[in-house]
Amino acid sequence: MLPTLARCLRSGGTAQLYFMRSTDALASTTATYAIPLLVLVTTGSTALTGIAFVLEWTPRLAAFTFAGALVDRWGAGAVFRCANVIRATVVALAGAVLMFLPQAGTAATCVVLAFGATSGLLAQISFVAVETLGSEAGRRLGNQAYRVQAVQTGIDQGAILVGPLLGGLLLLAGPGLLPAVVAALAMTAASYVPDEANPMAHQPVPSSLLTGWRTLRRTPALVWLVAGLAASNLATGVLQAAAPIMVIHHIRRSTASVGVVWTMAAVGSLLAVWATRRAMDRWQVWPVGAFAAAVATVACGATALAPGFGFYIASVAAVMAAEGAMTVVLRTLRSRLIPPAAFGSTLAVTIILVLVPLPVAGVLIASVPAAAISHLLLACAALQGLVLATCFAGLRRHRSSYTDVATPVLVQHRRSDLQSADQP
Repeated sequence: MLPTLARCLRSGGTAQLYFMRSTDALASTTATYAIPLLVLVTTGSTALTGIAFVLEWTPRLAAFTFAGALVDRWGAGAVFRCANVIRATVVALAGAVLMFLPQAGTAATCVVLAFGATSGLLAQISFVAVETLGSEAGRRLGNQAYRVQAVQTGIDQGAILVGPLLGGLLLLAGPGLLPAVVAALAMTAASYVPDEANPMAHQPVPSSLLTGWRTLRRTPALVWLVAGLAASNLATGVLQAAAPIMVIHHIRRSTASVGVVWTMAAVGSLLAVWATRRAMDRWQVWPVGAFAAAVATVACGATALAPGFGFYIASVAAVMAAEGAMTVVLRTLRSRLIPPAAFGSTLAVTIILVLVPLPVAGVLIASVPAAAISHLLLACAALQGLVLATCFAGLRRHRSSYTDVATPVLVQHRRSDLQSADQP
């Protein structure tokens, strides 16, 4: 059975792409959700928990300043393999160091923070690479590109479902085991990159963030979408960073309950992604995205007013379900609107703008007293609703740019690419 599966995966195609993305995403989410919890448990400081969140996401944002150019220059497959091999090596070394340090000491906390920063940096490089591979597969499906994007979003949400639970279990066995498992997952992802995905098989494309920024400015529908997702990520980031504080200090539950929250939220997200794919078959992109935005706004406000643990879980699950639906919309539009030439740099710019609010969320959590977290969540929900309403109004005005398979934006870019190639 296992040899047959291995041969199938190594034969190429979407099965191999989905397996690569699954192991890579599981490695990333396990570290992302476990590290803030580990800091809170070992130090008891909510301020350090917020700082840990910032230190995880700041290097991730820094990675996008060069990850897209690396993909355009060396190829998505080669960059994906290299990033995961380096991540496996560095993270394994961090795990070996943690095995010999006191669990609650300052040195262990510093190693954990450094582990989170390094893992986050390399995880985002590999994400740009595998997202580029997924967009290439989606473009081959034309009008049904959202099917590939829905599967990929489902993989990411499945990793969110398993990652927090796996991280919590690993922490019970000691801090050294978590990096070891993350390293093993990263190495597995790297080992299934096809041999033909190497720098020599890729046609280098000179690009930079400036190239991606210019492409984004020429695509109004993508500008509106990025603005809306950025506001939504601010609210979601505050919700994620505040979850340990809300569950442990406000609702008075155990640390294990934090993992339960994200596990249930991931179940809601998986169901939402499944429903989104079918809804887009019938109603297309804009109505589905607008409905998901409304649900996300209302549910985010409800988390701040949760009277008990059950209501809090339901509210978080609704937020993450709506976020999953909007992610399918984002990835579908990106694959239609961004031209294949210099795709990596444009993808990197959009991701930077969408993720910038996440470290800001960590700063807000670190600077706001624990008693004021609920008020902060309400303010973020109000801002989210205002920006998303404006965003989807703008998307409706530019529907013609993303409702057809051969969108005007793609045709124009392809023509300009051909004309540039013909000129001496």
